Amino acid sequence: MSERAGDGAAGADAAEAAARAPVPIDLVDADRLDEHLATLPAADAAWARANGFRAALGTTLALPGADGAIARVLFGWGTAVERRRTRFALGRFAETAPAGVYRLATRLDPAEAEEAALGWLLARYRFERYRSAPERGEAHLAVPEGVDGARLGKIAEGVFLARDLINTPANEMGPAALEAAARKLAERHGARVDVTTGDALLDANFPLIHAVGRASAEAPRLIDMTWGAADGPLVTLVGKGVCFDTGGLDLKPSSSMALMKKDMGGAATVLGLAHMVMSLGLRLRLRVLIPAVENAVSGASFRPGDILRSRKGLTVEINNTDAEGRLVLADALTLASEEAPGLIVDMATLTGAARVALGPEVVPFYTDDDGLAADLAQAAARVSDPLWRMPLWPGYEADIEPGIADLDNAPSGGMAGSITAALFLRRFVDQTAWAHFDIYAWTPKPKPGRPKGAEAQAARALLAVLERRYGRP
Repeated sequence: MSERAGDGAAGADAAEAAARAPVPIDLVDADRLDEHLATLPAADAAWARANGFRAALGTTLALPGADGAIARVLFGWGTAVERRRTRFALGRFAETAPAGVYRLATRLDPAEAEEAALGWLLARYRFERYRSAPERGEAHLAVPEGVDGARLGKIAEGVFLARDLINTPANEMGPAALEAAARKLAERHGARVDVTTGDALLDANFPLIHAVGRASAEAPRLIDMTWGAADGPLVTLVGKGVCFDTGGLDLKPSSSMALMKKDMGGAATVLGLAHMVMSLGLRLRLRVLIPAVENAVSGASFRPGDILRSRKGLTVEINNTDAEGRLVLADALTLASEEAPGLIVDMATLTGAARVALGPEVVPFYTDDDGLAADLAQAAARVSDPLWRMPLWPGYEADIEPGIADLDNAPSGGMAGSITAALFLRRFVDQTAWAHFDIYAWTPKPKPGRPKGAEAQAARALLAVLERRYGRP
């Protein structure tokens, strides 16, 4: 399994490695270490003991062959408790594995084998667009028994697409570049893309998208991609595409701007998910809506205190120009609802409150559809893509109603910020089959399968739900 699905072996080192038999990897349970060492040749067991190998989760020991090359790898599989709280543990070895081809010598159940293989793929990702030379050679894992390697490769491609887009700095990933990425993806899969740009947004009745993006040197736009048979069940994905967020006239401090290139993480993630859906040929009709803007500062900036009218006709009082993501999503969600799809999903790096509540790894989601919530929770656990349902608490509805307009984009008080943002978005959705994901789209500290940097959160869990509901050929 290549870290870039479809990549061939590169260079003489890769060719030489490919000619060798795959190096076996033993997953050694810490509670059965002595039992496992007893199955090895005496010299190998002595080598393991001499090197202090205790099979702690994520530790690695290479056993040399007679020619000095790696003959076998012992990988610490830890205890059952450790494995339950650690995702993609095998990725820790994949991150630094010497070039070559490896195979799992330990039999795992299908779910464990799939997680191990996917962890390997995800760990091999590196963002090297701006490096003069790659960091390391290629290390491949033979597809474990019972695992659909082609499917995992397509999932990894979607994750890598999202990571690449998020990791790219804003000077090369503005609204026009995001549009180009969507067009490239659409061309690959035979999808259609329509884009409404600049003042044409006003003519087409997308006033909030226009208002948020009009101050930038790059025109705001709404990207609209469609794929699949016209008579298929419609699923619409909406992704927040704020390519950089200064905060607008309510300017962020510099420390809060440092990661604002990732404020289009929702858009990147829905494009990554769209790639998974299209490459796997799910039996549905897909629509992807991305309001792509930069929240910049100029004489054209929208202001605190402005009252703006939305596509739906609801008016919004602007009490903070840094709460712009919900504004562009509002117009896009209204458009999505006009077709009455079977499911609407929006993904957005929307609130810091979500991080305070659940941290960087666990994604809060909101929905009125109990069946959808149950499906998402089950899928999240099954594919190691953690989600947690949060309440659309009706007691907070009054907080988003300022009195002078229909809605307030930034309720005062600072409490329940992720919930009030979700309640705001729900006002623009005319159906219960909707889910909102308040993602972080970033891994602040490297973990197995997740290098530091961009992350496509919730995409794999959503894909699992869509596969279950709509099926593959």
